[in-house]
Amino acid sequence: MSKKDPSTGSGRAKKDIVYSTNPDFQFNYEEEEANETLAPNQQQLKVYLDRLGGGKMLSRVNGFIGKQEDLEALGKLLKQKCGVGGTVKDGEILIQGEHRDKIVDILTKAGYKAKKAGG
Repeated sequence: MSKKDPSTGSGRAKKDIVYSTNPDFQFNYEEEEANETLAPNQQQLKVYLDRLGGGKMLSRVNGFIGKQEDLEALGKLLKQKCGVGGTVKDGEILIQGEHRDKIVDILTKAGYKAKKAGG
């Protein structure tokens, strides 16, 4: 999905090229610069505990600086170690259930700087 530009009033993304009359036109796609993943001992991760609708609990890890692939690998590790489901979305790792203490312990053993945050 592309991000829509509210200023245009249309459903088109901001960088969409609709038409060019120049036969030699070549669009230069701006590639997102992939953030280099910081070493685990340089990461400042925070683990939150959120309540979803229906009283369900969710453990949320944010503050990861690096590539999406590395974040997904860390999310997979946490899901396996906790034995629950979860997802990686919007630069955060979401783990089903109340596993904040266990997640902080796993991250600390893996060399990350992690701490509990929130209430």
